[in-house]
Amino acid sequence: MNQSPKHFQFLRGAVFTGALATTAALSLFGPIWCRSVVAALQDSPKNIVDEVWQLVNREYVDPSFNQVDWQATRQTLLSKNYTSRAQAYTAVREALERLGDPYTRFLDPEQYQALTSQTAGELSGVGIRMEVNTKTQTLTVVEPLPDSPAFAAGIKAGDEILEIDGKLTKGMTVEEASSLIRGEPGLPIKLKISRTASSPFEVSLTRANIELPSVHYTLKQEGQLRVGYIRLTEFSSHAAEQMQRAISSLDNQKVDAYVLDLRGNPGGLLHSSIEIARMWLESGTVVRTTDRKGGKQEFTANRTALTKRPLAVLVDGDSASASEILSGALQDNRRAKVIGSQTFGKALVQSVHPLSDGSGLAVTVAHYYTPNGTDISHKGITPDVKLDLSREQVQRLSLQPTLVATNDDPHYKQAVSVLATDVAGRTVIAPVRPISIR
Repeated sequence: MNQSPKHFQFLRGAVFTGALATTAALSLFGPIWCRSVVAALQDSPKNIVDEVWQLVNREYVDPSFNQVDWQATRQTLLSKNYTSRAQAYTAVREALERLGDPYTRFLDPEQYQALTSQTAGELSGVGIRMEVNTKTQTLTVVEPLPDSPAFAAGIKAGDEILEIDGKLTKGMTVEEASSLIRGEPGLPIKLKISRTASSPFEVSLTRANIELPSVHYTLKQEGQLRVGYIRLTEFSSHAAEQMQRAISSLDNQKVDAYVLDLRGNPGGLLHSSIEIARMWLESGTVVRTTDRKGGKQEFTANRTALTKRPLAVLVDGDSASASEILSGALQDNRRAKVIGSQTFGKALVQSVHPLSDGSGLAVTVAHYYTPNGTDISHKGITPDVKLDLSREQVQRLSLQPTLVATNDDPHYKQAVSVLATDVAGRTVIAPVRPISIR
C-alpha cells in the first residue's frame, strides 16, 4: 500500500527531530562535526532508538511514564553501540516493556506494513482468500473477493494454486504465498491452477488495490420478524462506508429490526467507530477521551442516523477497543440492547507512527470513557442480557460458521427474541371504528 503524502511529511519530520535531539548535547564541537554525526546517525540503528524514545516522550498518555525514569532510559539506550537493526529493535522493545503497557509497542517493518494494510482495509494483490487444505495439504482458494482481478478472471472457491509466477506452492504457508502474490498495483502475475475435472491451466492477472470487506450483511426472516443482520469484523478506514451501504440496503428491504454482530471484533480506527455510531444514534455522546495533559475531548452524534429501527448488539470477550466504544455508546444512549459476554476491557487509544527505516511505533495517547463516564479498562462492558457460551458452543460455531446467526447460535437467538418483544411493543393498533347499523 502506498503511503500518503501526509505520512511522508511526518516521516521527514521524525527523522530530522530524532537526529537533532540525539546530537544536541554535542553542538559545542562545531557545525561541520555535528552535520557528519547527524548524517551518520540517520543511517545508524541508533537513530531508530532515538525516534522511538522521542515519540514516547512527547505523546505517551502517562506523563510519569508509569514511574519509569524515561530520561535515564534514553541515556541507557543511546550509550549502547548497535551493530544491527535487530539489536536496536530488541533494545527498543525491552525499554517499552518497562512502561507496563502492552499497547505501546514497536513494530518491525513487516509488522508495520501488515498493520497499516489492516487498518487501511485494503491491500495490493489479486483478491484471493486462501488456506492450506488439511486433507490434501495444497494451497486452496477459499473465495475470490468481489470486484477483484481473481474474481474477474473466473478463479473459483476450491481451486488449487500449484504455482505462483513459476514457483511451486507445495509446502508453502498461506503467509508465504500471500507475500508472493502481493505487489505494486499494475504489476502482472501468473498463477497455475488445478480445478476438478480439468487439466491444470495458467491464469494471467494484474495486481490491483483491493478493498477488504469489513462488513457482511443479509436479510433474515425469523417468523414474522424481518431481521437485518450485519457483522462488522474490524473498524478499518472503509468500514464506515461499507456500514452505510449495509444499512441503506437492508432498510430498503423493509427490515423490522437489526442485529449488529461485534463478536470477535478486535477494534481498529477511532474515527471509524465514531462514524458508525453516528449512523445509529440521532443524538447523544459517543465517547469521551482524556490525554496526558488532562485535556478532554467529547465526540457526539450529529443527527445523521440512518435508521431508528430496534437494534441488538452482539459482543463477546474478544470484542475490544473500538467495538467497546460503539457498543458502549449504543448502550449508554439506550439505542440498543447489548447481548452476549463481558467484553475485553481495552480503554486506551493508540497513535501509530512510521519510523525512518520502515518500522513503526504504536503509542498510547489517550484514555477513553463511555458516554456515562464509565472506565471499562480491564473490566469491559457488561451486556444488558449476559449470556456466556460454553466452550463446546464456541467451538461448534467456530468450526461450523454456517451456524452463526441461526437458531443454533445462542447469542443471535436471544437477540431475535429481544427484538421481537421490542417490535411488538412499538406496534400501534388503530382503534376499531364502531359499526353503525341502521
